Amino acid sequence: MKSILPLGALVLAVLLLAALFWLWTPDKDRAWLERRYLASPADMLEVSGAMLHVRDSGPRDAPAVLMIHGFASSLDTWDALARALEATHRVIRFDLPGNGLSPPDPSRNYTDARSIELVLALQDRLGLRASSVVGHSIGGRIAWTLAALHPERVTRLVLIAPDGFASPGFRYGEAPKVPSMFTLMRYALPKALLRSSLEPAYADPAMVTQDLLDRYHDYLLAPGARQALLDRMEQTVLVDPVPLLRRVRAPTLLLWGEQDAMIPIANAQDYLAALADARLVSIAGTGHLPQEEAAARSAKVVQEFLDAGEVGRR
Repeated sequence: MKSILPLGALVLAVLLLAALFWLWTPDKDRAWLERRYLASPADMLEVSGAMLHVRDSGPRDAPAVLMIHGFASSLDTWDALARALEATHRVIRFDLPGNGLSPPDPSRNYTDARSIELVLALQDRLGLRASSVVGHSIGGRIAWTLAALHPERVTRLVLIAPDGFASPGFRYGEAPKVPSMFTLMRYALPKALLRSSLEPAYADPAMVTQDLLDRYHDYLLAPGARQALLDRMEQTVLVDPVPLLRRVRAPTLLLWGEQDAMIPIANAQDYLAALADARLVSIAGTGHLPQEEAAARSAKVVQEFLDAGEVGRR
């Protein structure tokens, strides 16, 4: 028996090393990522000490709408909505630092306060005194916090399945405990594991096409992106949203998928109770990303809401 144990340990060690070698997922070359996904070098802008990937489309003199994506996402989530709006609006969308093609923030600060600082600086850089703001998930939390703290910078507010209220693992005033399994993604990120994480975001898992999976995977393998994602999780400290939401004066549209498994539509009632001027549009058969899964319906609802504001200012 004594002679077998060392052999068994050796076999186990070899198997573990083989598994690590097979699962090891190194960063992708940034130049390769930009060749594949960057539409123009002019889309990379220095903003408040960080480099941001920004797409700015539509007439420059049209009413502006700025879009903020959700956790681990990118400006690509707004493709359909941007196409629908850019004939009548100036559409600005960007990747938060460490997401998409935006490199990690040199400050390593991923708090909401830093995100709001970047949004305000981006508005200034683009010559916008104010704009409508659309936010999804954590981008929604950033958007409504911006509207509460800087009401003069937000004309109308669209919140798509916004984050902000406490939930299991997220208590007010406490940084969440990041599961150890998440930290392992710094070293290994198999596509099968990523697919299993993305599919619950959609009511129809078939929405996770190979192209979408490849894009998410490529972006997460950008240099420093995985550490930035972990840093953002560790620095997320929720506050009771009600006092802030009561300060929001911008007319607000809540847009929610009725089959949202990430942030349930029941949360909409909390927002409606706290916001002074808000209405809810729910979309059946849709999960956490209605702007993708029900693109035409979502675009129509958002367009009508934004256009109503323009009529009101004439």
